[in-house]
Amino acid sequence: KSQDLSNSNSSEFQVSEFILLGFPGIHSWQHWLSLPLALLYLLALSANILILIIINKEATLHQPMYYFLGILAVVDMGLPTTIMPKILAILWFNSKAISFPQCFIQMYAIHCFVAMESGIFVCMAIDRYVAICRPLRYPSIITGSFVVKATVFMALRNSLTTIPIPVFAAQRQYCSKNQIEHCLCSNLGVTSLSCDDDKTVKSIYQLLLAWTLMGSDLGLIILSYALILQSVLKLNSAEAASKALSTCTSHLILILFFYTVIIVISITHSAAMTVPLIPVLLNVLHNVIPPALNPMVYALKNKELRQGLYNLLKLDFKGN
Repeated sequence: KSQDLSNSNSSEFQVSEFILLGFPGIHSWQHWLSLPLALLYLLALSANILILIIINKEATLHQPMYYFLGILAVVDMGLPTTIMPKILAILWFNSKAISFPQCFIQMYAIHCFVAMESGIFVCMAIDRYVAICRPLRYPSIITGSFVVKATVFMALRNSLTTIPIPVFAAQRQYCSKNQIEHCLCSNLGVTSLSCDDDKTVKSIYQLLLAWTLMGSDLGLIILSYALILQSVLKLNSAEAASKALSTCTSHLILILFFYTVIIVISITHSAAMTVPLIPVLLNVLHNVIPPALNPMVYALKNKELRQGLYNLLKLDFKGN
């Protein structure tokens, strides 16, 4: 009888939506964060749109390296768009409720875009490896067709392999608790509310899936740059070595920032944090800062992009 009563109570209190409470510990003044977050979001959108316009307008930038950069710009507009409208709705209009389908769609979109960004970094690392280590074969290997095939492969890989994450989360039972101490539907934040008995198995599977995907990408990137470094060290001319490495610096800066923050987020979520605000804030900023930072780093470090920006502004001034 007690078993039946427990089951009936579980179904009776089955929740139909989640409540995103926002940033833990600072609910009373979290609305002040809306201005810097909104500015970061606008910066991410405008800077990446500008990158796409420059690449489109400049004939000299119609090369595989810049095509990958253009694809990265599209991903960098999609990633913050998966979370920022809802976060700003929470902070501005106190719109904290999110339905089950919306929550799990957001969870899927976040994982898909983060994995896509990681995948594009791999493609860019391979592009730099071939350009520096196999320069004579570069035009025949890294072609427009290669860019299309690599992008389609990454899109299919990431859209299919990330499906189990929201599916497993949606299959769980959510009984009475529905308040999430977060401002987005993070996998760990949502699944911690479930009243299932078999949490551990599914959680381990989801973590293994995520780390296999991101870990394999990071491994390929490290291998590419190890081979690049080995090749550069063999060059007799210091000037040639410096020139070869300069084409990789902007890419390396973005990779280091992207993966370092992912590792820090994983550690802070796994550890018993005395300040729960830290992993939540890091999670949000990781989805907003890299998309805003990427185009600026490339524009500052890449001579061709800087020239393209100058030409674009010059055209505008002439128009005025």
